[in-house]
Amino acid sequence: MKIYPAIDLYDGEAVRLEQGDKTKMRSYGDPMRYAEKFSDHVGKIHMVDLEGAFDGEPRNLDVVEKIIDSYDIEVQIGGGFRELSSVKRAYSAGVENVIIGTRAFDEDFMSGLTERFEGIMVSLDIKSGNLAVEGWRTTLDMDLDEGLDRLNSHVDRLIYTMTEKDGLLEGIEELPLVPEGKEAIYAGGIASKDDIDYLDEVGFDGCIIGRALYEDEIDLAELKEGLSDAG
Repeated sequence: MKIYPAIDLYDGEAVRLEQGDKTKMRSYGDPMRYAEKFSDHVGKIHMVDLEGAFDGEPRNLDVVEKIIDSYDIEVQIGGGFRELSSVKRAYSAGVENVIIGTRAFDEDFMSGLTERFEGIMVSLDIKSGNLAVEGWRTTLDMDLDEGLDRLNSHVDRLIYTMTEKDGLLEGIEELPLVPEGKEAIYAGGIASKDDIDYLDEVGFDGCIIGRALYEDEIDLAELKEGLSDAG
């Protein structure tokens, strides 16, 4: 089970939202501090440019590049990557994986990306049983199974975000099925090591942890000691 600590960016700061709601934003300050802390324990962090997710274009790649240049850590990032130019800028900044959400089901776009860049991922953001895009503000008439069918030939590494759990520290209740032949990473509501152990048991390859780390519900150093693969 790989652990990916999360750093969500808004106006250059590390923040957390509840269920993607911008009016419920908690600021935790300088993201560099958290990147340094996380780099002591894991090899890759998960980042989201929240302004990018809302605006449709990344706004914080300068912060991401600074983190990559400053610490021995890889970055996977999503949030507003809806054009070839923004994906190219992220890879030029040293990002390891760009995560596509809103345009993941544009077949021509995805085909062009995966032919040109390695490490493209897709985030499947689940809201009320269907998939959500545009910073989770728009819910598609498409469920997870249909989404997986449409993505099958393009990517092998997927993030499953339970949006109604995200940022609430309520633990895990309902899980999507883990598809065969894909690397599956879970996000949304992780509150304890028990949640992580359960994800491991049901077949997830990794998980993204945010608020539980920021509010000391989970200690990353202790967690790593108890896992065979912590990222």
